[in-house]
Amino acid sequence: MKKLPVLCCGPGVEPLDSVASEKLAARFRALSDPTRVAIVNRLASSEECCVCDLNAAFDLSQPTISHHLKVLRDAGLVEASRRGTWAYYRLVPDAVSELRLTLGG
Repeated sequence: MKKLPVLCCGPGVEPLDSVASEKLAARFRALSDPTRVAIVNRLASSEECCVCDLNAAFDLSQPTISHHLKVLRDAGLVEASRRGTWAYYRLVPDAVSELRLTLGG
């Protein structure tokens, strides 16, 4: 019978404290929707993106896109700046890096 390897995090890996765990969980929850993942993917391909371009890219109403962007903003994954009547969205690099590190990347 083949023996399975013992998996261990190793002695040098400290467990996350409860505040950090909640913060990461909120960010992963924000990415639990396929539309939000697609929005993040689109934002990752450019420095920033006008909300008008996001509205045009998805077959969803403007209020629905705004809701998804609010969830991503509340999770700290995206930030926005206003220019005239338009909002421009961009990823928060530190937040994305934290998710990547959590997954071992």
